Amino acid sequence: MAEIPTAAISRLVTYLRILEQLESQDVSRTSSSDLAERAGVSAFQVRKDLAYFGRFGTRGMGYTVPILKRELVRVLGLNQTWNVVIVGMGRLGQAIANYPGASDYQFQYAGLFDVSPGIVGQQIRNLTVQHMDDLKGFVMQNKVDMGFLAVPPDRAQDAAQALVDAGVRGILNFAPVVIQPPSEGGVNAQEISDEWRAVIIENVDFLAGMKRLAFYILNPHLKDAPMTEDPE
Repeated sequence: MAEIPTAAISRLVTYLRILEQLESQDVSRTSSSDLAERAGVSAFQVRKDLAYFGRFGTRGMGYTVPILKRELVRVLGLNQTWNVVIVGMGRLGQAIANYPGASDYQFQYAGLFDVSPGIVGQQIRNLTVQHMDDLKGFVMQNKVDMGFLAVPPDRAQDAAQALVDAGVRGILNFAPVVIQPPSEGGVNAQEISDEWRAVIIENVDFLAGMKRLAFYILNPHLKDAPMTEDPE
């Protein structure tokens, strides 16, 4: 399989959301032009993104909505259950835990963790918040695919390390800080440890999004036009 740009995966998620909307409206067929218009990209970009994973449409007839939706669910790995732990059960962590759409995509909350005595022991979504000291043992006894970080910025690195030490290989970081994989051999070393090399980190920074939004409101003429191809 050719190297796939990260932006293409993000667009697949957008296409899937559009297909779900079309299906809810009893629309059975769509086209690359229609998907492109709804996604804010070019038809060429839609076809290119889908071509990384196979051929899903018929020339001149477009795509069958349920079939393309099913294929994107498969490509994105949303046809299997993903077990998730949340680290940090303050207001943000609780909001994430209570978000209603996660289970629709096979994301199942398996464990909740914190260090605050006032939070540990609480019941949230039928799960008891456990202390971080119990994280490694929990992961050893339960299949855990992902960890969500909803901790203060100054605790994010240590919390990420705790997840990695426990064997979690996917981290969705909501803290407004970049998680840095530690290097072996000291601060000047360039080699990342094997355990961190296998870790995938996605950062969700609400404040960064607000800053970009403010900039483009002030400078609407600088907003990217629909691309015909991914930049090098």
